[in-house]
Amino acid sequence: MARFGIVGAGWRVNWFLRAARALPEKLQVAGLAARRPQRAFDIAAAYGVNLYRSLSEIIAAETPDFVVTSVSLPANPTIIRQLVEQDMPVLSETPPAATVEEMTELWALQEQGARIQVAEQFHRQPHHAARLAFAHSGRLGPISQVQLSACHGYHGISLIRRFLGIGAEHATVTARRFTSPILQGPTRQGPPLEEKVSQSNQLIATFDFGDRLGILDFTSDQYFSWVRGQRLLVRGERGEIIDDKAAYLQDYLTPIHLTFTRRSAGHEGNLEGNYLKGIQAGENWWYRNPTLPAELSDDEIAVADLLLRMAAYVRGGDPPYSLAEACQDRYLDILAAQAADTAQPVTTHPQPWSQALTTQS
Repeated sequence: MARFGIVGAGWRVNWFLRAARALPEKLQVAGLAARRPQRAFDIAAAYGVNLYRSLSEIIAAETPDFVVTSVSLPANPTIIRQLVEQDMPVLSETPPAATVEEMTELWALQEQGARIQVAEQFHRQPHHAARLAFAHSGRLGPISQVQLSACHGYHGISLIRRFLGIGAEHATVTARRFTSPILQGPTRQGPPLEEKVSQSNQLIATFDFGDRLGILDFTSDQYFSWVRGQRLLVRGERGEIIDDKAAYLQDYLTPIHLTFTRRSAGHEGNLEGNYLKGIQAGENWWYRNPTLPAELSDDEIAVADLLLRMAAYVRGGDPPYSLAEACQDRYLDILAAQAADTAQPVTTHPQPWSQALTTQS
């Protein structure tokens, strides 16, 4: 059983709470603290968790194994520092900070012994995790290119880096923005109430690492849209992945074509339950759900997986997603915005956390 506290009462807090509710034998919320009392009270009441007025109160009363920060970007670095001062392991909201200067300050805390991890969950989503495992199996050969349209900014960059096997290698970044009309779809508040045309804001960014290329293409409405889907292309020397299909050469005369197939319980009269088992392609499982038989969406599975890995980390296990990784994601995200604003290429420079990524790779 891992017990964790939460700071914040925003929309994203619900993911951590739902994960704990679905896995009561493995995860427990020790308490919730937030600046907005009414919002925090409503959330605490809905999930049956204890509500506290401050971080210090949660830590003193509950002694959690770690604390999740799920607060606004401007507030996050300060909250992290407060937790570090109390020797509390932190699972930080993404990104951990807004600027390179703030990330440098957090990295200094890490080098002094702070235990800071980041809740970057997209590579833990089942479909991405399966394709990452396949790409790294050797069947595609060395990976040279990734084109991704599945998540924004630092999240997309995280996936690109992981598919390409990139740490802190030098990159040239180019980017542009494009705005186009779209019939308004669902939002965080729910389905649309009327037919209305809105503006879709798109960023297209390229990350040229010399021998490897990443292309990020994302529009502001993709997370909820019913008509703007996700896309992924991963190219290697021997083959490629396009969305849910893979093709590769077993030898120079033998092409193999596979489809990634979700295996779930509860469909078509099956009585096992209602949960994702995993993802197969060919005769292999490329992903097995670590949270079954919990009834969770893909993103909730990814968040629950992170929480379980964070629990293992504070007990001496591997880091779930290091501060160095998250800082590099955000750094490249900042450069992409700069390139789009100036319509000029920008290049990376070594950062204080760069050596840690080189060491990890």
